[in-house]
Amino acid sequence: MKFHWFAGMPWPDLPEDFRAHNRSVWVDADSRLFDPESGHRLYHEYLDQLEFAEAVGFDGLVVNEHHSHVFGLMPSPQLMAAALARRTSRAALILLGMSIALYRPATRAAEEVAMLDVLSGGRIVAGFPLGTPMDTNFAYGVNPVGMREVYREHLDLAVRAWTDRDVFSWNGESAKLRYVNIWPRPVQQPHPPIWIPADGISSETWDYCAERGYAYVCLASRGIAPAQAAMDGFRSRVEAAGREWNPYQSAVSQTIVVAETDDEAQQRYQEHVDYTARHTLDDFPGWSEAPGWRTERGIREQAERRLADQQPCQTRTPSRTPSRMPTWEQRIASGSLAAGSAETVTEQLEHLLTTVRAGHLVGVFQVGSMPHDLTLRSTRLFATRVIPRLRHLWGDYADYWSPRPFGSSGDATRPERHSASSRL
Repeated sequence: MKFHWFAGMPWPDLPEDFRAHNRSVWVDADSRLFDPESGHRLYHEYLDQLEFAEAVGFDGLVVNEHHSHVFGLMPSPQLMAAALARRTSRAALILLGMSIALYRPATRAAEEVAMLDVLSGGRIVAGFPLGTPMDTNFAYGVNPVGMREVYREHLDLAVRAWTDRDVFSWNGESAKLRYVNIWPRPVQQPHPPIWIPADGISSETWDYCAERGYAYVCLASRGIAPAQAAMDGFRSRVEAAGREWNPYQSAVSQTIVVAETDDEAQQRYQEHVDYTARHTLDDFPGWSEAPGWRTERGIREQAERRLADQQPCQTRTPSRTPSRMPTWEQRIASGSLAAGSAETVTEQLEHLLTTVRAGHLVGVFQVGSMPHDLTLRSTRLFATRVIPRLRHLWGDYADYWSPRPFGSSGDATRPERHSASSRL
């Protein structure tokens, strides 16, 4: 079993009346609320947390990409990965991910991933989400119609740029390049592992990952039941393709809080978990569904699921009864939060991981307004008391979706790296 530490990098200092003056934490939130001096401190704290996670034994450090987002202060995961490449030495650096449909040409993404792979000594995982409508269509102005076709073409171009040693031309619908010949080339051959994250149930994503052999990343923020449905769907596609299921071809994310006791976890951390929910509950729905972003197939599947579950249409109206913020107990019961003592969290996560049969756990340990010291405390307790109890899971399977750095089986020995002072 592999364990990864996810950095969302939220803004923790929203005023209590934020939602009275802002309809959303996306796209048009008042940017005057961002303070660069506090931001400077925060970025360094967030990087310190990632470096600490490697030091206490996590297998991977996860960065991601969002735009115009109060709870995602990371428009460039590549910048954070570059900083981590110099300050860490062992953990995988997981870009989860790069919105490759926004890159024109997509060879820029291929070059940057290759550069990071060389800089880190072969520790990169290249994650490529389609991208949310908030990030891509509204904040960056990309036409949602046909965006999936652009996304897949750009990813195909990046893969060929990594693997084709000869100069070639690309004459696609989105990208037209006379010469493709990237320098540098990635350490990992034929290319770094590719992970595809998805928030929701999408058979299109399942088919795509199953056909290409990419890892599928399921976000369990809505609870264990939707996560299980998503993972069961993906596993059925892999097996239908004639391949044996391997848990390491999938990852699941989970918000995690560990304390000495169950009561202490709630007392110390609930206000910080509630901070996110309080400011995002009943967020403006217009950002989440750009016209044309969802395909006809996706619309049909969504309608069929709602009919099967007998759910009413989720269209929001001014007279709609406001949603209620879930309680701490409700979050734990649904599986959207793993929290408590090390023993309790181990039990919760073993149930999640064996239910969805995922070989990678992406843990969200810093949530909302959670301060630096509490984040490190929970991270350390998880690393020292939970990871050893779960590490044995899936020990009979080979992991083909993790990086292969210098010094690993089948690769060259890492060259000695000299400090600047040693050359004086």
